[in-house]
Amino acid sequence: MRETVWRAGRASVELLRGAGIALASYLFIGVAAFAAVAMVTVVGAGVLPESVLLVRKTAGYKRRWVGAWTGEPVPEVYQPLNGEVFARVRTAVGDPATYRDLRWLGAHAVYGWLLACCAMPVWVIGLLVDGVWCGLLRQRAVVLPLIERLVDLDAAWSRALLLPSTEALRTARLAERVEELSETRAGAVAAHGAELRRIERDLHDGTQARLVALSMRVGLARRAYDKDPDAAHKLLADAQDQAEEALTELRHVVRGIHPPILTDRGLVGAVRALAAGSGLEVSVDDDGVEDGPRAPAAVEAAAYFVIAEALTNAAKHSGAERASVELARRKDRLRVAVRDEGRGGADPAGGSGLLGMRRRVAALDGTVEMTSPAGGPTLIEVELPCVW
Repeated sequence: MRETVWRAGRASVELLRGAGIALASYLFIGVAAFAAVAMVTVVGAGVLPESVLLVRKTAGYKRRWVGAWTGEPVPEVYQPLNGEVFARVRTAVGDPATYRDLRWLGAHAVYGWLLACCAMPVWVIGLLVDGVWCGLLRQRAVVLPLIERLVDLDAAWSRALLLPSTEALRTARLAERVEELSETRAGAVAAHGAELRRIERDLHDGTQARLVALSMRVGLARRAYDKDPDAAHKLLADAQDQAEEALTELRHVVRGIHPPILTDRGLVGAVRALAAGSGLEVSVDDDGVEDGPRAPAAVEAAAYFVIAEALTNAAKHSGAERASVELARRKDRLRVAVRDEGRGGADPAGGSGLLGMRRRVAALDGTVEMTSPAGGPTLIEVELPCVW
């Protein structure tokens, strides 16, 4: 009986909230009517968009309430009220969501109070009937649970009135998708520019400097060849060392563009080579990725660089001795997870390495999730769309 009364009391509180919104609805309806009548004046034109925003906030609160009660969120689709006064008025008047919210506001002003009033006699009858039936005879309560059904009815009616049309939802999702693709495209362009600048810097500061030194040593050896063969021999030996160092720098630059080991050994083999040279004790679980067809080169490269960056960060900053890499083949995705047993506390939004990782993955329409609580562990999970 105690549990029944508690649940009925909780439902009554929700009904009282609805009654409060219904009471406020009368004020909103009056404001909206005043704004609509006065819209012919400049003052009315300025009031109308603000009134619509107030109604939107009220409807948004009701949507969140319905989602919390039922466990199924109610999406909202609105056109943004931006620009000058008359542009905002045109948007507010032309947005179908405005009339949907007003329709709900008018209906809720009636059924919000009605349902709250219905709960009062249910309480009186329920305490008498369920007090005997449930409290004394230990049977399931039959009257007080009706208050929860009243809340369910409120939620169902509000959902039906506030739910956008299928076409509006499709248009909104398309707009969100376009915005998301625009952001990822901008990120991809920025990542590409940063990569070009890195390659240019590596070539200028590394390979080019060594080639200039090599040219100078060969020139000195050529001048000293007839007069001092021993000095010329030493200069040529130094020049050979410079040539080998320049080749090493070039290989490093090439690996930064697209590691040859990916082409030669595939993603799993390249990741195992990374693990062996990371300085940590790294376990690699490929979950059958090596057995099936290979992923596209761009997907393999993105996964490789994500793992390389994650292992580098773990070796430098985490203080961990062990890490693990998991590669998993999904129906239309490649999943990558890198975990280290370090101190944790990494900032998911900080660091140029993490930013570059997110941009590289976003360019392929993938996702990056990072969890790093204080004390560890740190886990980076990446999913990349992939056609196998």
